[in-house]
Amino acid sequence: MRRGLVALAAALLGFPAHALTPAAKAFMAITAKLEPVQCEKRKLRREIALAEVQGERARARALRARFDALERDPQTARLEKRLGELERRIANSPGGTIDSEDLEAISRQQREAFYRCE
Repeated sequence: MRRGLVALAAALLGFPAHALTPAAKAFMAITAKLEPVQCEKRKLRREIALAEVQGERARARALRARFDALERDPQTARLEKRLGELERRIANSPGGTIDSEDLEAISRQQREAFYRCE
C-alpha cells in the first residue's frame, strides 16, 4: 500500500495535469524577455505624470524622450508585435475557449513581473 502511494505521488509530481500550449509558452518567453523594458516604461509613465503634475515641463520632456527611445528600439518593437500576434492566437483558440491553464500561467507571470518592477 505504501509503495503504491509513493509511486502515485511520484507520478503526479512528475507529470503535470496539462502542459501549456505552444502559443502560451512562446507568449511567456517573449514577456520574460520584455520584462525589463516594460518595467522601465511603467516607471517612466509614472515619472512623466508626476513631472507634469508638478509643472516640471523640461523634466517631463526628457522623460518622454527616454520613453520614446524605448518605443523606437527595433528589437523591442519586433518582440511586442510578436506578442500581440500570440495574444490574438491565444484569445482565438480553436473551439472558442481559452485554455484556463494558459491564462492562469500568463496571469501569474504578469503579476510576478508587476511586483518585481515595484
